[in-house]
Amino acid sequence: MLTVLLTSPRVAPGLLTWQAWSALHSAARVLAGSAGHVQLPALTAAGVSPEVVDAPGEGGSLAGLLSSAAASADGPVVWLAPPGDSADAGLLAAVTVPVEVLHGSHDLPGAHLLDVVAVMDTLRVSCPWDARQTHSSLVPYLLEEAYEAVETVETGDLASLREELGDVLLQVLFHARIAAERSAADGGFTADDVADTLAAKLIRRHPHVFGSVSVSSADDVSANWEEIKKAERSQRSAAAGFGPPSVIDGVAFGQPSLSLAAQLQRRAERAGVSFPGAGAAPPASSASPASSLAAGQLGDELMQIVSRARAAGLDPELELRGAARRFAERVREWERSRN
Repeated sequence: MLTVLLTSPRVAPGLLTWQAWSALHSAARVLAGSAGHVQLPALTAAGVSPEVVDAPGEGGSLAGLLSSAAASADGPVVWLAPPGDSADAGLLAAVTVPVEVLHGSHDLPGAHLLDVVAVMDTLRVSCPWDARQTHSSLVPYLLEEAYEAVETVETGDLASLREELGDVLLQVLFHARIAAERSAADGGFTADDVADTLAAKLIRRHPHVFGSVSVSSADDVSANWEEIKKAERSQRSAAAGFGPPSVIDGVAFGQPSLSLAAQLQRRAERAGVSFPGAGAAPPASSASPASSLAAGQLGDELMQIVSRARAAGLDPELELRGAARRFAERVREWERSRN
């Protein structure tokens, strides 16, 4: 009987299943094809004595060597396959004795991200282009990849979404790899720091899942979310020595002006900011409700505004961006007047 033992390269050596350890301890022989197999030190320390077998000579085959070893042994033989997720199908087909494939260690969900981190480390050192990139030089790619991912969703090309999300993930890991070259005192951080920060934020902002808060609807979740973010903004402002926190703290003013305007209006509306043009929906008497707009009508109206701006020699992006900044200052003035 031949047992082909598979182990994950993403799990620490020696962290094997009970079935794997049982097979190893009960085997008549444990064979490995390389003295550098990562499991050998852990197995030796646990009292297992693997044998490193020489590669088959000319005319020989690994399947033949393993078949012969299993046929002549006084008990089961375990073959330590090179670390990986699957067995060599050709090898299994060529073995002439009964064979069993045993998974000795299993990846946890997300474990394959370790592969990408390792690839990124190699590229940063070995590729001339990757080695000279900075946070600033990568910004255009970060935006470009995000837009390409959005496009696959908008066009319904979900088959391509997998690849595009990978490109977005690459940008995250690239920035983290660059940051890891700085000390913590100089603002350095690692991919693990990014993951830790994200996990802590998700747990903190979902007390109805990870805590004792009760909710009855998605609206309750949104309300809690806003209150938690408000408390976070207040803490950051106090820690930084800034003035009173604002509902628009944290809004990215570098985003496209249309999404910037929409985000500012949402923030203002949620905070109850009250002045003309503060973002609340207009009364039905002064404008038609959005639900009555025909499909594409609002987009057509926006296109007409862009056309008017071009005819006047104005840049619609800059004009809306300026209006958004003026709106933001009015929100801050309104907040100051209430303190």
